[in-house]
Amino acid sequence: MDFSERLESLATKVRNQSAAIGTEEATKNAFVMPFISSILGYDVFDPMEVVPEFTADVGTKRGEKVDYAIMRDGEVQILIECKPSMGALKIEHASQLFRYFSVTNARIAVLTNGVVWEFYSDIDAPNKMDSKPFLVLDLLEIDDSIVPELQKLSKESFDLDSIISAAEELKYVGAIKREIAAQFREPSDDWVRFFTTRVYEGQFTQKVRQQFSVLVTKATQQFLTERVNDRLKTALGAGGGRPTMAADAPSSAQAVEIDLDRDTEIETTLEELEGYQIIKAIACGEVKPQRIVQRDSKSYFAVLLDDNNRKPIARLHFNGKQKYLGLLDEDKTETRHAIDDLDEIYSHAEEIREATRRYM
Repeated sequence: MDFSERLESLATKVRNQSAAIGTEEATKNAFVMPFISSILGYDVFDPMEVVPEFTADVGTKRGEKVDYAIMRDGEVQILIECKPSMGALKIEHASQLFRYFSVTNARIAVLTNGVVWEFYSDIDAPNKMDSKPFLVLDLLEIDDSIVPELQKLSKESFDLDSIISAAEELKYVGAIKREIAAQFREPSDDWVRFFTTRVYEGQFTQKVRQQFSVLVTKATQQFLTERVNDRLKTALGAGGGRPTMAADAPSSAQAVEIDLDRDTEIETTLEELEGYQIIKAIACGEVKPQRIVQRDSKSYFAVLLDDNNRKPIARLHFNGKQKYLGLLDEDKTETRHAIDDLDEIYSHAEEIREATRRYM
């Protein structure tokens, strides 16, 4: 498997097992060691490459340990501190990383609970670990844009200079994206004031703030919904499929819930919705549109007939960099077809129609 496929394989394992992992040691065994081995490519059983329970005395602190140190040419390159997978990461968890960072040659420090991986460097001040990560990897919601940067940390492609040179941009772009997502979920007073003062000429009083808090939230939700619908129309138009009526597309409330509800473990992406609409357009030649529904899960996005998981028409595996269209035969055996563009789904139109007819 290539790098992206290995990352997706581990992500699938995390989705399936994270709820059952309750301790730090279990997190290390189930998620952290496989990440070091299969994603970063280091031999976890070779002390010349990976040192568990790494110790380096720091001032008056004696005998403190960092969970793992990754070595190259006898020098520490990456420090990794682990926390249980059930807990959220906090900067307070990185106290040992801060201390060790200044007394080793490491330029990369990692704080992880096995699910979320935060990568730190010394962008703000030399030899002093930053308080904010330059890269955040969430295995439940992989951002494809950071995968090439992550690959630079692997043994095969290790490029410290390139990583450090890109770290500042990655740090701030990632932070801005996360802040935008947070504001779309729950706009702050500053966010509300920013838009209100551009459209409202009166004084920004408490009453106006309360009124526009609702309006700004509604406007951002409608904006996202319109972008979803625009892209769906573009995808269907480019593919030459059956035009989708407005009733077939997600409602405003549904689309907003899909895009904004980041607190759930399952997140439906825009590409999955587009893929669903293409499959629906194809299958509509056999059955009424309302019978074709979608159901997302941690492992894949399913397109079903009659909202029945015993009647799968197709599956979309879009969580990794490489996307796959899953098609099932009469015995429910799935075959995955790699696709680089959503329009390639149309090349499997007859198989999709056949799967639909199978349940009629």
